[in-house]
Amino acid sequence: MESLTNLIDRIGMPRLAAMAIVAVLMLGFFGFLILRAQAPQMAPLYSGLSLEDSSAILTELQTLNIPYELRGEGDTILVPRDQITTTRMSLAGQGLPTRGQVGYEIFDQQSTLGATSFVQNINNVRALEGELARTIASLTRIKGARVHLVLPERELFRRERKDPSASIVLSVRGALSGGEIRAIQHMVASAIEGLTPTRVSIVDDQGNLLASGTGDDENGLISSQSDERRLGIENRLRTRIEDMLANVVGAGRARVEVAAELDLNRSTTTQEIFDPESQVVRSTQTRETENLSGANSGQVTVANELPGASNDAAAQGLTEQGVSAEEIVNYEISRTTQTAVTEAGSIKRLSVAVVIDGTYADDGAGNITYMPRSADEIAQLLTLVRSAAGYSAERGDAIEVVNMQFAERPDLLAPGTDQTGGLLDFTRDDLMNGAEMAVTLLIALALVFFVMRPLLRKVLTPETAPLALPVAAELGQHGTLLADGVVAPEEEPETDMPRDKTPAWVSNAKSMGETQLQTLKTVGTLVEENPKQAALIVRDWLGSAA
Repeated sequence: MESLTNLIDRIGMPRLAAMAIVAVLMLGFFGFLILRAQAPQMAPLYSGLSLEDSSAILTELQTLNIPYELRGEGDTILVPRDQITTTRMSLAGQGLPTRGQVGYEIFDQQSTLGATSFVQNINNVRALEGELARTIASLTRIKGARVHLVLPERELFRRERKDPSASIVLSVRGALSGGEIRAIQHMVASAIEGLTPTRVSIVDDQGNLLASGTGDDENGLISSQSDERRLGIENRLRTRIEDMLANVVGAGRARVEVAAELDLNRSTTTQEIFDPESQVVRSTQTRETENLSGANSGQVTVANELPGASNDAAAQGLTEQGVSAEEIVNYEISRTTQTAVTEAGSIKRLSVAVVIDGTYADDGAGNITYMPRSADEIAQLLTLVRSAAGYSAERGDAIEVVNMQFAERPDLLAPGTDQTGGLLDFTRDDLMNGAEMAVTLLIALALVFFVMRPLLRKVLTPETAPLALPVAAELGQHGTLLADGVVAPEEEPETDMPRDKTPAWVSNAKSMGETQLQTLKTVGTLVEENPKQAALIVRDWLGSAA
């Protein structure tokens, strides 16, 4: 206890309090780091939720005893990363999240006993709207969707029927392309009987009209389809040619531009061809006729009725006889009927422009020189490009390959050198975690080197004993410092000594004054050489005086 008391007295209460405070802070800091390292890493479970879905999901998470965090305005829920899959499966079994829409489960929640046909029809429309909204919201570019359907009922004894229509409000990420808009229209139209894609109107959350849904935009859809087809053909050919040239001249050493002209006319041609050389007898019909006839044959004539006519002449009349034959042959001639339909969008003309950079060589002195490619090499590349693009001279295609120096010279790297750094291989979460660990490490090092290290050095360094003053500084008024360091007592002055001699006490006083002056000089030198120890001595003097 005496040693502990001496140690406490030597260190001092203020220093002990400072050490205790720093120790508590350091323990708290390192405890926070340990808890932070052991805490589960949170990741978004769902985002963009409605308040109803958030409330239902939180209730289910509390039931499952799963830790969670809320972000934003309650529309984002975070859970431990290693439990995301199982949590989603558990919530899916409960039908969560519903995205604020009611689907076909509306028929499971209500009893059909006593329900009228009007209520059933309304529930059917609500279920269709909810299911379509869920399907549309499952797309990558869609954050949320609301669907409204108009399904007119056909009245009795009425021939006319109104076509159904639909209106959709989308909350999108970025901007939707024409193909994505048409995909949504066709998807909704295919799910509703009698609904056509041109009767589906689409509006985004900014109030922009994406599709009118009045049927007047059919020509616009055809035009946009043709533009997309043209862009698709150009991009496909450009990618194909650039990939081929990259393997020959190197990546980034060739630029390709393709311009395609499409034939947007749709035609139908019907042709019927008869072949007279390939006739076949189908049927044959033969008919023969024989005729026998006399001159009078008992007929009453004018000559017979004249008076005096002779009957013998009539009996001697001539007889006629005739035979006729008729043959009908039916032939079947081969016939070919051809119907050719030419759809719009075929390539009418193709133009391809290719620019190829030359080669670069090092002259040995560190200078890079440009060297153009030879004519034979350009001719070979032109042949490759024509084959890859599907060149046709009948269409009037034009393909040009030109060798020109690029404005930016590619870096000449050593073989096997990779231009891409390893930093790109990390995900955003990895970078954030690394930055957090680096900041924590810097704070810990700063506390160790700038707080703990000076404090420990000050505590562990023993205090130096007070300086020992020279012996002459401790002399009283009745002592003399000799040459060998021995103090001789002052002698009493003799009264009977001669007048011509200097008194001994005068000599001693003079000697003591010189000694004190030398002592002061020595003390000053020691204070200049050891300022810290001098300060300790002064502090001890002040403490003893108090």
